[in-house]
Amino acid sequence: MTLWTAIVLACAATYLTKLAGYAAPARWLQNPRMARVAGAITVALLSALTVMNTFAAGTALVLDARLAALGVAALALWLRLPFLLVVVLGAAAAGLVRWLG
Repeated sequence: MTLWTAIVLACAATYLTKLAGYAAPARWLQNPRMARVAGAITVALLSALTVMNTFAAGTALVLDARLAALGVAALALWLRLPFLLVVVLGAAAAGLVRWLG
């Protein structure tokens, strides 16, 4: 299978998944349990992406400046600072840790 074949198949699968969402009956989407499940899945996926991007480099587990950035950003979020400031503080923490070596 070539790379372009894989990309086209992935695009088709994504489009069909999105289309299936429109075909779901309205009563399923209005169910309070569905709203809770959708919220939980969103948080779980975002958490998994964050962990993979923070602790993984290829197939290895690494602890580097990304961990410091995540910690500073988590603290800033806990303090309920504005989101733009959270991003700037996280980037500054990563930069400082990388600069210090």
